[in-house]
Amino acid sequence: MTLLPWTSAEASTSRPETTEAATSSSATSQTLIATLGQPAPARTPFAEARFLKVLDKPLVVSGELAWLGGDQLQRRVDHPNQETASIANGEVTLQRAGKSARTFSLSHAPQLQVLLDSFVALLSGDGGRLQQAFNISQTGQASGAWTLTLTPRDAKVAKTVASIVIDGEGKQPRCMQMQEADGDLAIDLLGPLADQMPTQPTRASLQALCQGAH
Repeated sequence: MTLLPWTSAEASTSRPETTEAATSSSATSQTLIATLGQPAPARTPFAEARFLKVLDKPLVVSGELAWLGGDQLQRRVDHPNQETASIANGEVTLQRAGKSARTFSLSHAPQLQVLLDSFVALLSGDGGRLQQAFNISQTGQASGAWTLTLTPRDAKVAKTVASIVIDGEGKQPRCMQMQEADGDLAIDLLGPLADQMPTQPTRASLQALCQGAH
């Protein structure tokens, strides 16, 4: 996977202001991402509502996301059922209560690859990694409320995951919204906001929570 140039050489000559704006935006995003970095292991509670086209009501789970260092990520679900998904060494291990563990290649789970790239890059403050995997746009400033919109650079991944929107304030990511290419949507409330998951969440109510600081 290679970094894509902001503009071609010809475009740089004819529209220098566009290149300068893109470079400035990139630098601003890198500064913000760097402020989010923290040492491993880093853990944060989450509550997720997953809106599927085939269901009338969202699926809601809650638990803990943990970055264990390097490319090791753990997503532990405590409610309504216990389940742990661990990513390490390019493999995913899924453990459900009362069942044998199942292991498969991370390449077979684009959503988990995107979660790994985005979550690990954010928690480690690695803007370079995030920029390798995504085109990044930012609104707001690191000193207040902000939003990062990530779109996958890899065309194969983009066929599954259309975009990720991360809302935060200061050094604290508040929400992560993963929009899948087929229209399904997962909204994760992170950190203290996880306790505010409504009993009957809707897309609008959760997006209002995510943007509450704006």
